[in-house]
Amino acid sequence: MATSPETRPFRLSEARDRIGEPLAVSDWVFLDQTQVNVFGEVTRWRTPGHCEPETASKGPYGGTIIHGFHMVALLSHFFRDAGLFPLDGERPLNYGLDKVRVLKPVVIGDGVHLRSHISLLDATDKGRGEVLLKSCHQIEARGVEGRVLYAEYLTYWFPNA
Repeated sequence: MATSPETRPFRLSEARDRIGEPLAVSDWVFLDQTQVNVFGEVTRWRTPGHCEPETASKGPYGGTIIHGFHMVALLSHFFRDAGLFPLDGERPLNYGLDKVRVLKPVVIGDGVHLRSHISLLDATDKGRGEVLLKSCHQIEARGVEGRVLYAEYLTYWFPNA
């Protein structure tokens, strides 16, 4: 279950007051080789280092690794899973990313668990109750020391109708 550093619900109207706060930690997400292969097919980046365990076992990591963009693609899920959809917001739009760093390769092996530590970096009022949020995601992989990915994720929110 996702955990929140505090029980206070998240609201767009209060977001500016929460800048710099750790907001939540998402639940663990399990990824296996099949999911990585599907991601490779969909993105047309089905390379041996990601999708061919036998070939990758002879490489520098001893096995296949998750695509960095696969981890980035989970940011929306992590945000929602952590219970951070604002109570007074709806219809979020992916507005992009300001900074992304893949900090460590994540070997898939028999499967890997990822989760995100989420904090708020900025909340920009766009008028009419609309807010652009910049959240910080620090992804960890179970069994790997330190964070494996850092991302600053932008979402554009509309107020509830």
